[in-house]
Amino acid sequence: MLIDAGLKDVIGMEGGILAWKGLVASGPPEAGMAYFPQEERSEKLIALAWALEEGSRRFYAGVAGKTQDRDAVALFQGLVSAEEQHKSTLLKLFHEIAHDAYASKSPEALVPDRPAGEIMEGGMRVDEALAWTAGKNIADILDLSIALESNAFDLYMKMERAAGEEHSKQVFHALSEEERQHLNRMTLLIEKRA
Repeated sequence: MLIDAGLKDVIGMEGGILAWKGLVASGPPEAGMAYFPQEERSEKLIALAWALEEGSRRFYAGVAGKTQDRDAVALFQGLVSAEEQHKSTLLKLFHEIAHDAYASKSPEALVPDRPAGEIMEGGMRVDEALAWTAGKNIADILDLSIALESNAFDLYMKMERAAGEEHSKQVFHALSEEERQHLNRMTLLIEKRA
């Protein structure tokens, strides 16, 4: 089965994955969905995504505060704003589709076992990711950020396929497209420095 991720320019790499020196995603196709059990109601899935977005926002804010590199600071501050927008989008969707039992609750109330901001979209703990960045150069931090955003892009594509309501599918599609834009911005900064 061929999955169309909407990629326009695909470049082959001589030597394939064995020649790659960067980070590599691994695991089965359902990897990354561990935080999103299939049997959960849409409200809880959206609440989990909202909590992960808060984690990513905290990570990018922390990284922006640790560097003096103006281009990197601008990129990471832009990502903080984007994650805040993602949270707003998810919150709006949450309230649009919430059933009576959930309508008056906040997303945080639905996921008390996964407090907002502790884990980010790539599944990594925010405190561990920020600790890892200590003493690292911007290229290394961008490599990690690209891996996290790639996981987020992949996750939102999976959530789009798994979502029951058409409106939810549209929101997850839009979020995956925004994650792709984040990846493009990071890649442009890396290329600018090469």
